[in-house]
Amino acid sequence: MSDRAALLKGIRVWLVLFVVCLVLSGATAFPLVHELRWTEELLRHLPAPDALSEWITRVRQGLDTADADYPFLLYGTDWLAFAHLVIAVAFIGPYRDPVRNIWVVEFGMIACAGIIPLALICGPVRGIPFWWSVIDMSFGVFGVIPLYVVRRRIKRLERLTAATPAPVLAI
Repeated sequence: MSDRAALLKGIRVWLVLFVVCLVLSGATAFPLVHELRWTEELLRHLPAPDALSEWITRVRQGLDTADADYPFLLYGTDWLAFAHLVIAVAFIGPYRDPVRNIWVVEFGMIACAGIIPLALICGPVRGIPFWWSVIDMSFGVFGVIPLYVVRRRIKRLERLTAATPAPVLAI
């Protein structure tokens, strides 16, 4: 396998990993009410910290109330899920042509970095415990890792492609 083919394969594997995680993250935003009921039940059977169990119970109660009395509020989480899925689709570009579409990877890195100030600013405003904001920020930290690896490989692929002269077509 050529260096170019190996780089392209590695880029695609990392992109697929990132897209799968993005889709899973988005898909879990649709059934929040049920997920929190399951999580609360699971935590009853595990040696979970009290703060975590209490927080999950509080969030579950809030979602139950919203679902029963104000279900339109949960429409916002449907849009959150949809946004994750749409962003995942954007990564088809770098999968098909990484060098031309490196901007999508850089956009993803910027979005990952943006998670941190969002969690630090909006978390306290919304009454989110700091330790939960740290969990939210970890999505940005862990999300940027595969994108950083992909960007470095795309830059290597770009240099490799630029160093290889294009074939001359004889007419």
